[in-house]
Amino acid sequence: MALGFIGLGNLGQAIAKRLTDMSEEIIAFNRTKSKIEDLGYKIANSPKDLIEKCDIVILCLFESDAVENIFNMQEGLLSADLEGKTIIDLTTNHFEQVLNFHKVIDEKGGEYLESPIFGSVAPALEGLVTIVASGKKDTFDSCKTILEKIGKEIFYLKEPGKASKMKLINNLCLGSFMATIAECTALGDACDISRDKLLEILGVGGGQSLVLKAKTQKLLEEDYSPHFSNNAIYKDLHTLQDLAYSLNQPLFTAAVPKELFGKMKKDGKGEEDFCSIVQLFKD
Repeated sequence: MALGFIGLGNLGQAIAKRLTDMSEEIIAFNRTKSKIEDLGYKIANSPKDLIEKCDIVILCLFESDAVENIFNMQEGLLSADLEGKTIIDLTTNHFEQVLNFHKVIDEKGGEYLESPIFGSVAPALEGLVTIVASGKKDTFDSCKTILEKIGKEIFYLKEPGKASKMKLINNLCLGSFMATIAECTALGDACDISRDKLLEILGVGGGQSLVLKAKTQKLLEEDYSPHFSNNAIYKDLHTLQDLAYSLNQPLFTAAVPKELFGKMKKDGKGEEDFCSIVQLFKD
């Protein structure tokens, strides 16, 4: 049976392509149908129509409010009979809102697997992202074959909300590393060190990281087309601060990167890749 897919943004398109490359048939839904008409997928008329055609529906949306909309809109997922249906949610959700998603899907007789993606477009196309999942063990086990088609590393944290919290913690590293690499790049430019040599040396020195490996070419080419946007990392770091606040936990190193990415958003560059933060340090 075909897989349902909702959320064909940059990351969603990469994941859907990976699944089709792995011989999965995709039926898609998008609130603006014209945005996905050229992608080559069968298109459902509504989330309800989609889940009636597919036993498994994958969500890959920007934030929890978008997930809630897909659940509760006219002809939304919650208007369907969810008995025997599973929703795999790859969205980076708010750690509190996601708890309600588990609850409402369970009440409707369906299965919900909270499964945020760690990684962006390039690794997603190759099935090299990391996925951390929370939910019922039986649900995780039944979905693992699909998760393994899009992810290289798969982790399971049973308690609802734990996967979303882990994703936010991971993105503290992501945002901090990117801000530091960007500042190092701008400083190297100011010192008249060629950028390719600078990034090569950082790559075997203190800058070694998946972030640098992923962004070296984009920094060299000043290619700011989005794989992971400033808007997305800003949203995630803001949610991370919500998490720290709820725990009465000081969070020192998240504050500055969050505000730097916030400045990019304010400057109208929110849709650029988050490596474009290098422009702030050059300005």
